[in-house]
Amino acid sequence: MKKNSLAWGLILGVMLASHPLLFAQSTATLNIAADTEQKVNPQDAEIPFDPETRTGTLENGLRYYIRKNALPANYAELRLAVNAGALQETDAQQGLAHFVEHMCFNGTANFPKSALVDYLESIGTKFGAHLNAYTSFDETVYMLRVPTNDQAKFDKGMSILEDWAHNVSFEGEEIDKERGVVVEEWRTRLGASNRMMQETLPVTFYNSRYANRLPIGKKEILETFEYETLRQFYRDWYRPDLMAVVAVGDFDVDAVEKMIRERFGRIAPVANPRPRLLYEVPNHKETLIAIVSDEEASSNRVQIEYKHDVREYKTIADYRQSILENLASQLIDQRLAELTQSDNPPFTFAYSGYSGLSRTKDDYSSLAIVPEGGFIQGMEALLTENERAIRFGFTATELERAKKSLIAGLEQREREKDKTQSNRIVMSYVYNFLSGSPVPGISNTLMLHRKLLPEITLEEVNEEFRGFITEENRVVILTGIKKDGVNMPTEAEVRELIASIPQKELQPYEDEVMDAPLMAEIPQPGTITETKTIESIGVTELTFANGVKVILKPTDFQNDEISMQAYSPGGTSLYPDAQFMSASMASAIINQSGLGEFNNIQLEKYLSDKVVSVSPFISELTEGMSGSCSPKDLTIFMQMVNLYFTHPRKDESAFTSLMTKTKGYYANLLSSPEMYFRSEVLRIMSSDHFRRELIASAEKLDMVKLDDAFRIYQERFADAGDFTFFFVGNFDVEAIKPVLATYLGSLPSSGRIENWKDVGVKNPEGSFEKIVYKGREPKSQVQMKWTGDFEWNGKNRYNLNAMVQVLRIMLRESMREDKGGVYGVGAGASPSKEPKSEYDITISFTCSPDNARDLMETALKDIETLKKKGASEKNLQKVKETQRKDLEVGLKENRYWMQGLVSAYRYEGDPENILKQTEAIDKLKSSDVKKAAKKYLNMDNYKSFLLMPESSKTER
Repeated sequence: MKKNSLAWGLILGVMLASHPLLFAQSTATLNIAADTEQKVNPQDAEIPFDPETRTGTLENGLRYYIRKNALPANYAELRLAVNAGALQETDAQQGLAHFVEHMCFNGTANFPKSALVDYLESIGTKFGAHLNAYTSFDETVYMLRVPTNDQAKFDKGMSILEDWAHNVSFEGEEIDKERGVVVEEWRTRLGASNRMMQETLPVTFYNSRYANRLPIGKKEILETFEYETLRQFYRDWYRPDLMAVVAVGDFDVDAVEKMIRERFGRIAPVANPRPRLLYEVPNHKETLIAIVSDEEASSNRVQIEYKHDVREYKTIADYRQSILENLASQLIDQRLAELTQSDNPPFTFAYSGYSGLSRTKDDYSSLAIVPEGGFIQGMEALLTENERAIRFGFTATELERAKKSLIAGLEQREREKDKTQSNRIVMSYVYNFLSGSPVPGISNTLMLHRKLLPEITLEEVNEEFRGFITEENRVVILTGIKKDGVNMPTEAEVRELIASIPQKELQPYEDEVMDAPLMAEIPQPGTITETKTIESIGVTELTFANGVKVILKPTDFQNDEISMQAYSPGGTSLYPDAQFMSASMASAIINQSGLGEFNNIQLEKYLSDKVVSVSPFISELTEGMSGSCSPKDLTIFMQMVNLYFTHPRKDESAFTSLMTKTKGYYANLLSSPEMYFRSEVLRIMSSDHFRRELIASAEKLDMVKLDDAFRIYQERFADAGDFTFFFVGNFDVEAIKPVLATYLGSLPSSGRIENWKDVGVKNPEGSFEKIVYKGREPKSQVQMKWTGDFEWNGKNRYNLNAMVQVLRIMLRESMREDKGGVYGVGAGASPSKEPKSEYDITISFTCSPDNARDLMETALKDIETLKKKGASEKNLQKVKETQRKDLEVGLKENRYWMQGLVSAYRYEGDPENILKQTEAIDKLKSSDVKKAAKKYLNMDNYKSFLLMPESSKTER
């Protein structure tokens, strides 16, 4: 139930050990016995543990969790959780908990040097996506996905986990090579957010070890520590009594338990182990305030925290308490969401909720992103809504709606319990080991909520919320943009505002709801004029009398999901530049305005206990919709689709609110060197085209007119006759036909024929370099780009992407593993057919300014090798095996089929090719990669872009 956050990204993505109580639970299939249900009422009864999970503790102290789960078929998710992180470091070891994590991928007893990554890639395991790890203040967790239909491969996966636990090599040469990689990871975090965090973290974590133990560590230590200092951390803290092995997947539980007992049972316990301390975040009576600004900050943030001692969640009474926390958080957060939709919103984004801060402290946090000069107004709004809830409480209708919404979400998870991916289950056991988060399983979770929710009263929820707000342990943090003419509030102003809120005159909240059906009059169904089936892929094509075309692909991949996409040619390209901004914002305006007779707030409340989502869009070349629903909510979903065509809502208040927030969001984004760099690359690569500005200026946003936007939206959706709809998911074709006939077959159609227009965006010709000087940190960003004409067909697209996949491996090995010059390097290809058939290849990375040129040369050398020799046999097999594994999993996912079908129909391809991709993979040769490299990595049309710190311009 508690969100795993440190006040909305406070530590730049470093994960903490406080985790969701309800929403990270395993989705076990349970048969709730009568005696289990009887235990719900005794408040001192323990929270039931998922009975489909096998757990145990070895003699050496290592804990294990094993859970059979069928999806994805033939795979397992493995985790090694180590209950030690940055807090366990000595002063001389700062950053070495994280460094140990890196070394686990650079040599173990059974996988010397880079053999571990090489082997896993050779069996289709992707570095990053399926092989990864993280280090936080309190823990280190290793993540690995391996196949289970090949016993030798699964055994090796377990061998890797065992090696991580006690057989890491720590060779001096490999340590020195990895120093550069870790320093480059440190470098990626440099910037305004990091500088401001360094000042605010000691306030949030007042007088605690957390304040000076960021897991990334200190650069000077990373560059100079002695080998033995690193090895000592591993010896001290990687020990069985601080470890858990978690295995979730498509396997035999008995066999996996035997493997774990044999492999991990032989790890000897440590004699005289160092005590694993729990570090407190001390209490403080006074309100602590931090006010920090930075010239490179791109937004202004207000955060108010109220810290509380961590509560245990062991008994039914504890579980009931957690439900109260969740309900109170949901109710106050919903009020803030409504406030962001007001005519003159005090913030562009806001959130309030009770969450985990550390192993010893929870916090209730209210935060908001505010416009320039809006600190006091935004902070006052947050404090006011907290005070309103304290003074008047929540309403009965709010609570009832929240209860229904909570049950609806749990019921959906229950319906999907046998179709849940293992990676969505596995971490709940990790959190149980690390911080005691309960794992009742979804059936028990739903049962407990059904029993406990009706007993929870409005007064209990109100009292729970009042307990969130305290005068002690309160922290206020303001971070924002430093620039001339804009002043941050003073500490005295903040304290004065806090003191004034209890005396403020307030009115109770009024819950505005619509007591009416979404669609007042059901339309007359249209008729199907043509039906076609493609039996090989299980697809049915319907054409209605009004011209609407529907592509149906029923699946059993998910029990509770129907996905939809729709498109029609046209888009913003049909409008002149003078109307472009209104056209580009039209769908966002409609999305914010509600639907039919419901404004957006009323619509969200109406849909709160339904599993539906529909969003219209207008892109440059098309207009359309995307969305999904539960089969049980299909009728409501289709009514929304129909209404977005026939009854879009024009709402002046919603328009004003959206434009105010949009202007506030864009106002200072270019203060960020990285965002400025991206903007410059896009500007140059589009030849300064009016329609390709990354960040809309205030002047361009002023061009958006409500009347124009609404008219353009109506024009784009006035004629459904040229729309193609796609439905993929759990439905029966014959059963869904009447619903489609009613809500799609009845849509207006005039028989118009139109297409998109080429708006004339052109890539610049020739080769050149552009250096952008921005920022004060010793950090550079590089983009290397190739563009050109492209012959659009399946073979060319496949070969282009395969070539880039090979190149990505080469770049990682040369730039990261060999040179230690980058933390990560990206390489991607974007072939397009419309409006022109062309391609774009981009290599991007962050590095030291001193190394940028050398690393670019390294990339170019790799490219020349690829052009001359093609792919090495090892890399070719890695790419092909990864593609096979991705295809194997993708063919059993709704999303994969949706993407394939939309692409085939939109670009006049053959949808049956979706099942023929194995042939392309099998036929791929090194010579194909070589040919693609020569053709597409053409140095006559190569551009390079460098972001360099401003100081380097002076040095030149």
